[in-house]
Amino acid sequence: NLNMEVVNKIAACLGLRFVPEKEENDTTFAPIDVLDYIYAILHSPNYREQYKAFLKIDFPRVPYPSSLVSFWRLVALGGQLRQYHLLTHVGIDDFVTQYPINGNNVVDKPHYEAGNVWINNTQYFADVPLVAWEFYIGGYQPAQKWLKDRKGRTLNFDDILHYQRIIVALLQTHYLMQQIDEV
Repeated sequence: NLNMEVVNKIAACLGLRFVPEKEENDTTFAPIDVLDYIYAILHSPNYREQYKAFLKIDFPRVPYPSSLVSFWRLVALGGQLRQYHLLTHVGIDDFVTQYPINGNNVVDKPHYEAGNVWINNTQYFADVPLVAWEFYIGGYQPAQKWLKDRKGRTLNFDDILHYQRIIVALLQTHYLMQQIDEV
């Protein structure tokens, strides 16, 4: 679904050849590289701020890459973001949180207090960074919404692991977004 006119312009800009499947060399680029480049650009805080009003009313305008070095750096960062968002990144299970208290695991009134996300009166996820708890994607905060959507429900082992992965993904998204702005 790529416009070949745009792809050819990127190829000419960068001096690369477009191929339909990813190759492990630095003379070609593939559709996944274009996706990851765009993903990185659209997650740039500077880009989002600069085009905030425009992004609400039209399709986002993505700038052509300015250099080969910045293109590959943004492809790498965008690829990491994509993998974290799909919860497939190799680091997704490097949890920053703990779930230290046994109990009934019923989500009652989730709230954040002093680095802990309480799901009920006795159980909590410990060491949750505030930036992950408050992080917005679109119009909602995933760390909060995920728990609120499960109010009254008993979390099983997989649910607990999934929430911890969400926190890792949100924290890494924040970190990678800052790196994108440095490129």
